[in-house]
Amino acid sequence: MKRKAKVIRKTRETDVKLDFDLDGSGTSDIETSIPFFNHVLESFTRHGNFNMKLKASGDLKVSCHHLIEDVGICLGKAIFDCLKNKGGIRRFGYILLPMDETEVAVSIDIGGRAYLKYNVDIDYEKIDGIETNIIEDFFRALVSNSFINLHINKNTGLNSHHIIEAIFKAFGIVLKDASRESGTSDIPSTKGLI
Repeated sequence: MKRKAKVIRKTRETDVKLDFDLDGSGTSDIETSIPFFNHVLESFTRHGNFNMKLKASGDLKVSCHHLIEDVGICLGKAIFDCLKNKGGIRRFGYILLPMDETEVAVSIDIGGRAYLKYNVDIDYEKIDGIETNIIEDFFRALVSNSFINLHINKNTGLNSHHIIEAIFKAFGIVLKDASRESGTSDIPSTKGLI
């Protein structure tokens, strides 16, 4: 079964084209005009072994908020499309990931219920031109469109770059683990439906 998706979103504020392969090899071609955002998305694809081609542009003169949030919407839709048939997936994933002084805990349930718990405090308002609170908005948009339950917790960390990069790496790993095929076609739920 091929688990690939293509999502296009064009608004008056943004233009996003996304090709996503859940069963890839970790390759990416990402163009958002926001270098740090490109970097963390590349980390997500590399550590999740996903293939992603993303071309996104937007009203960056106003703010990068619209573009980052709309990429979250599109990636959420792509994940949902790739996992429409949840039969045979592991469903759950968890990791405690260190990056230098930073440690984050990320857990996921691909159970059909959209919920984000984001327990991350960052001392700096901006990193490389991105308002750090936009990262939560990215994940909220992603979760709302993929119908996953995602918990992101910062246990320790001072460096904003390390914290955000560790979150994206950890998210890639838990999504890979939870979406991995279990060797059976059974729906991973006592209800028999997700």
